[in-house]
Amino acid sequence: MDRLGLNTGNKTGSDDVRPIPRISIQIFCETDSVATKMQRFASDRRLSRTHVKSHMGGSRAAIEFYQSAPTPNVIIVESPLTGDALVDELGMLANVCDADTRVIVIGKANDVDLYRRLIKFGVSEYIVDSFDTMDLIHTIGEMFASPDAEPLGRSIVFVGAKGGSGSSTIAQNTAWSISELFKNEVIIADFDLAGGTVGLNFNQDPAQGIAEALFSGEKLDEIYLDRILAKCTDHLNLLTAPASLDRTYELAREEVDRLVEVAQGSVPYFVADMPGHWADWSSSLLATADEVVITTTPDLTGLRNAKNMFDNLSQKRKNDPKPHIVLNQIGRGKDTEIKLAAFEDALETKVALAIPFEPHLFGTAVNNGQMIGESSAKSPIAAQFKTLAAVLTRRSEGVMAERKGKGMKLSFLNRLRGKKSAA
Repeated sequence: MDRLGLNTGNKTGSDDVRPIPRISIQIFCETDSVATKMQRFASDRRLSRTHVKSHMGGSRAAIEFYQSAPTPNVIIVESPLTGDALVDELGMLANVCDADTRVIVIGKANDVDLYRRLIKFGVSEYIVDSFDTMDLIHTIGEMFASPDAEPLGRSIVFVGAKGGSGSSTIAQNTAWSISELFKNEVIIADFDLAGGTVGLNFNQDPAQGIAEALFSGEKLDEIYLDRILAKCTDHLNLLTAPASLDRTYELAREEVDRLVEVAQGSVPYFVADMPGHWADWSSSLLATADEVVITTTPDLTGLRNAKNMFDNLSQKRKNDPKPHIVLNQIGRGKDTEIKLAAFEDALETKVALAIPFEPHLFGTAVNNGQMIGESSAKSPIAAQFKTLAAVLTRRSEGVMAERKGKGMKLSFLNRLRGKKSAA
């Protein structure tokens, strides 16, 4: 069987191994020998874009650690157990893992039956502790680069129902919250090429940005995209707009589709901060996104435009989640604004987030080049952005520190638990 750990005589050549995308990997070693291998693994140049953290304690330490910490894209655990004992221990790990987490198990037994059993039950790979580091890098690369693999990243598109609704502010704060809350790589792309605010609000002024990505043609691939991204925080990357009126910008649908495709192959989350004008490329991007957020204000124009967009996209996205509505600047016009209940009745859907009008809070953050979670971390609005981040990523609700005892936890071993109960 040509599988890692079960065919130790067929090692992967270093020239055949692709770079690993911008994912997060956490390792839990049981023995010093595996820990030494993992140090060599983490220092390989092919993981230069990858966040790798290593711990001792094996699978038991992982179970305890993820009681109160977000799970990464890939978990590698070493365990001395075999058979039912190993499966039971992985079941406990499953209870604290998110649904899309991929798990690689390192064991001592070179057992084909155990290998098949774990793969059938949902483990991504089982390897023997005599593994070669290049084989491990190759295996992880194949998880995300294989033609049969699902795209690494989810696309989340934010759009305003009208000018001045605050969609860009919502997009930027949510993208930052995703990166900080779940410690996953995020790209936020500013599609308002003439007047976008991503660079301004994050206090970044890179020489290259989204214009180079969109107009690079066939040159655009993961390597080129990596070169032009602006690193904002450990996990947040920017594609800023030129914000210049020196030229006009006409975007083609194919250019936008190509950028989204490459970005989704590079990072777990791609956030698009879109301008409000309706065009072929923008309506296509909204129709094909994994999640859509429409930001509007509680007035008649905001209601009309939000309903038009909501109905249009709901019709186009019959097999996908309906757009999320964010009602922003509540209380700005107390005497004239439409009340929340009436707004929801007219839209025939619940508002995902209702954000009060707090000009001082947002103004202070903008002036400091910060997000609300940085400038006013304990404010209720910072908590709202965390909630929206959890909803859009389909991760655990609320702050990760509140994970214990709350909600139903999806796991990478749903099939395992189902098969075990049926056995």
